[in-house]
Amino acid sequence: MDTRNLFETRTTYRLLRLEYGLGLIVTAAAFIDHISEVRWIPAVVLFAYIDVIGYLPGLITYHRTPGRHVPKVYYVLYNTMHSLAVQGLVVLAWIWWLGFEWALLVVPLHLFGDRALLGNFLKPFAVSFEPEAHPAYTGLRKALETYSKATGKHRQPEVAA
Repeated sequence: MDTRNLFETRTTYRLLRLEYGLGLIVTAAAFIDHISEVRWIPAVVLFAYIDVIGYLPGLITYHRTPGRHVPKVYYVLYNTMHSLAVQGLVVLAWIWWLGFEWALLVVPLHLFGDRALLGNFLKPFAVSFEPEAHPAYTGLRKALETYSKATGKHRQPEVAA
């Protein structure tokens, strides 16, 4: 919400997803407009490698580990592979070495789709690798709601689920 309150309400979370949705629509339109020029093997590899390296190892560990404890390295892999900055550098390196091609649009398609359609953003170490309500967050939400009702100072927050 701001630099001192790093959480989102349901409304601000939806607005963030809407912004990425616009990026998804623009990127998808450009991709579709040039679909006959897309080289499909690089497109599939570029789309898939983000999750093959950045998500699947953590997901497998999450489901195979007692207590679903996922080491921080998997969060780092996820956040690195799902970073717009990192993937932007990958796209720039590709262009520098191999030249521009329309298949490169699958990189922002993947990242914008994750954020806009699935609501997946970067993963903080303090929360479960797979989405689960954190007890501290649940407590904070209840405290904010109680404070708002008791004081009438603030609207009751709409907290993202």
